[in-house]
Amino acid sequence: MAGVRVLGALSRFITSRYNFPSGPCLRNFTVASSLMARTHVNYEIKGDVAVVRINDPNSKVNTLSEKMQEEMTAVMNEIWGNAEVKSAVLISSKPGCFIAGADINMIQACRSAEEVTGLSQEGQKMFERVEKSPIPIVAAINGSCLGGGLELAIACQYRIATKSKKTVLGTPEVMLGLLPGAGGTQRLPKMVGLPSAFDMMLTGRNIRADKAKKMGLVHHLVDTLGPGLKSPEERTIDYLEEVAIDVARGIASKKVPLTKDKSLMQKIQDYFMSYEIVRTQIYNMVKNKVMKQTKGLYPAPLKIIECVKAGVEQGPDAGYLAESQNFGKLAMTPESSALIGLYHGQVACKKNRFGAPERDVKTLAVLGAGLMGAGIAQVSVDKGMHTVLKDTTSEGLNRGQQQVYKGFNDKTKKRNITSFERDSILCNLSGQLDYAGFEKADMVVEAVFEDIDIKHKVLREVEAVIPPHCIFASNTSALPIKDIAAASVRPEKVIGMHYFSPVDKMQLLEIITTDKTSHDTTASAVAVGLKQGKVIIVVGDGPGFYTTRCLAPMLAEAVRALQEGVDPKKLDDLTKGFGFPVGAATLADEVGIDVAAHVAEDLGKAFGSRFGGGNVEVLKTMVERGFKGRKSGKGCYVYQPGIKTKDVNPEALEILEKFKMTPHTAVSSDSDVQYRLVSRFVNEAVLCLQEGILANPVEGDIGAVFGLGFPPCLGGPFRFVDSFGAGALVDKMRRFEEVYGNQFTPCQLLLDHAKDPSKKFHK
Repeated sequence: MAGVRVLGALSRFITSRYNFPSGPCLRNFTVASSLMARTHVNYEIKGDVAVVRINDPNSKVNTLSEKMQEEMTAVMNEIWGNAEVKSAVLISSKPGCFIAGADINMIQACRSAEEVTGLSQEGQKMFERVEKSPIPIVAAINGSCLGGGLELAIACQYRIATKSKKTVLGTPEVMLGLLPGAGGTQRLPKMVGLPSAFDMMLTGRNIRADKAKKMGLVHHLVDTLGPGLKSPEERTIDYLEEVAIDVARGIASKKVPLTKDKSLMQKIQDYFMSYEIVRTQIYNMVKNKVMKQTKGLYPAPLKIIECVKAGVEQGPDAGYLAESQNFGKLAMTPESSALIGLYHGQVACKKNRFGAPERDVKTLAVLGAGLMGAGIAQVSVDKGMHTVLKDTTSEGLNRGQQQVYKGFNDKTKKRNITSFERDSILCNLSGQLDYAGFEKADMVVEAVFEDIDIKHKVLREVEAVIPPHCIFASNTSALPIKDIAAASVRPEKVIGMHYFSPVDKMQLLEIITTDKTSHDTTASAVAVGLKQGKVIIVVGDGPGFYTTRCLAPMLAEAVRALQEGVDPKKLDDLTKGFGFPVGAATLADEVGIDVAAHVAEDLGKAFGSRFGGGNVEVLKTMVERGFKGRKSGKGCYVYQPGIKTKDVNPEALEILEKFKMTPHTAVSSDSDVQYRLVSRFVNEAVLCLQEGILANPVEGDIGAVFGLGFPPCLGGPFRFVDSFGAGALVDKMRRFEEVYGNQFTPCQLLLDHAKDPSKKFHK
């Protein structure tokens, strides 16, 4: 998610110069006075080309806000009314952003599907005027061109894009539970063909400029420029504008063609697409793939298919009507509200609410070159941090360095970076077996074994060599930070930084503070996480913190379900059918059966019978037999290199048979098993908020979705309670409580919300 992938702060307002063509003085003065009042869209006439510049002064990105649309309409009307203007260029003066999409707040302000449909139809009309413009309009794209921004660009007659890595084109609306609502579902298929259009709209993935040109999404590419009298970004925008003006003049004088001859492959594709039977096969194939991946839990992809089909098969009028009406309906769905809530939460968790730290972390040391340590090193050097990777053995260090190298070399193979860029990044990494140079470290992150004695030993060794300002962070998943800090001579500098595996792919970073952790230490840890590109939640200390504490009771319930005779594949299907991206049995294998057993035992001691469920001896026996999950080749499933499909491990079934439990028919239906798993997760999340482990419900939702895979369509455990109803959830838990006891006793905060339905975690 996009994803759900999107982000904001304050940028300075850049004033534009206005040059008016010769003509009646009265008209010039009228235009000038109206322009002076504009803040988002202005224009300058260069000869016979109108250069329209967009820049929201109050945001890091441009969005199609009400103000932006209002000024855009006024500017275009003036340009179309000026007979001396023969062509126009649409360009953003904001670095790294053309237009990042629509203003979500406009959609959220609507109270009915009809209101949102009206917004969609207004956008359709505005872009239709652009498409039917009496003069050619060139969209000059630098930076993100997403959602409504792309819909505006493809309504223009010609598109030029820079080769900047920041220049991406895409339709991420599906990740907000919506669809392109300003003509995108109708124009994209005509422009790039059905298969490519479906791929863009149903995945929401970004398209780089070079690929966009190959697809026919843009006509021309422009190189980026290096530094000069201005910054590289400013020089590139100036150069892009010059090229766009020349092209606009060329189009107006018929010297630059708007269309080019189609390739043989395009002609063949068009030929086959002319047959209804082929198109029908594509609609069905795409729909089946969507249903397989989403289990029908996300309505937006199906509505996108419906809109495209209406336009292609019934004509543009039917297509645009279907688009606007479905856009309105989707905006009112709980799934869209959940996904938009996650978007806002992600934006909030990409900011440092603790303020700027006293000093930047320039040198980072990572202890332990295993999977996690190497992953932490990788995301650090990638962002330009000088990183020292230390291990106790040459073999371990070499393995870790090789993992980091492979991560960047894979990017080189995919042409995301050049080999020169790879080598430049890797220059930030150094490996060693001792503590030499640690006196220059600003932060040390330990990623050693989950053993309190080992962590104490490492902490003492580190504190003997690091400078006074250096922060010590522990990448533990369950051990209380205060217990680790007990060995420290400066506990105010000790903090938890819980990364998730694989570190380079998982977005979440859970930062854990104790009552002795200083404010500046927290600010520094958050700053480092943000630099590494992480979405961050800051939680209080305690066994399991937040994420592990929520996951543990759910996995305990999964083990009980397996002991009651639910097949691992069936358990996975039930979990995924509720919206989790990974099934519970597979998740246990991914986490590691040995890790799950260790955490279950530790949290069981901390929280008592409330954290019970399945017999932890099941996990211990599997570990004794060598079934540690994917990493050992066997867990609940058998894993074979190079083979994606996996079979249930028959030896694991034998262990489960040994610990078999008789299921209680009153609470053993498929739906019951789903809610037994989910209710324990959700109840623990709410209890974490009640106890102050969580600062707010937003971070609770973000942590659950981005760290543990809680169904995005439900928006996180707190938004799920709001939509499902605390009372309805408590009723289910009381049924389970009668059979299983205190493991299903609702926490007080959940009971409070059940008693008063007006109480909501999210307004």
